[in-house]
Amino acid sequence: MYQEYGYADDHGTEAHQYLLPAVMKHLKRCGAKNVLDAGCGNGSFDRRLMEAGYHVYGVDASEEGIRHARKYAADRFFVMDFSSDPWPEPIENAEIDTIVSTEVIEHLYDPKHYLRRCRDILGNNPDGGHLIVSTPYHGYLKNLAIALAGKFDKHFTVLWDGGHIKFWSKKTLTRALEDAGFEVVGFTGAGRLPWLWKSMVIQARVK
Repeated sequence: MYQEYGYADDHGTEAHQYLLPAVMKHLKRCGAKNVLDAGCGNGSFDRRLMEAGYHVYGVDASEEGIRHARKYAADRFFVMDFSSDPWPEPIENAEIDTIVSTEVIEHLYDPKHYLRRCRDILGNNPDGGHLIVSTPYHGYLKNLAIALAGKFDKHFTVLWDGGHIKFWSKKTLTRALEDAGFEVVGFTGAGRLPWLWKSMVIQARVK
């Protein structure tokens, strides 16, 4: 069952400062026009994409988040639970060429189902499409640094209701994307120093 994230307003997060430039780079690289933000939250990230000239739609399970997002474009944001709800009709008819998913997949019980659903909506585009997904980065050096700093329990906390339940590396996320029918074509580390990145952004295209 989805638990409300608790969006008090339509403001962005600290993570947007390092994620937005990386995502923008990949959007430009794939020639995106019609973009779907799968897990758009309160729409603050999408406002920046709209300002950059992209035609953006968004879906999220949070009713509070979608209420804030609709301040920007009332007809482009929809409440949707990926585990069960059908795609809203306007999105099915929009010929989405690119899906953006920022800091979502680490919260999901069934991320493979989520990726397959993204693959399905991109399949409506005759030219195929791209998925640009970000998630906190995990690799040997970063995990070692976390352990040596005594931050393991804080970083991998089990006490955050609705928090992170999947911890992805480049290798494991690539494998999940390939299993869902994508081919990985780009990678960017975001935030902090190389190999100690806060997040990673992976670009994949429909096979």
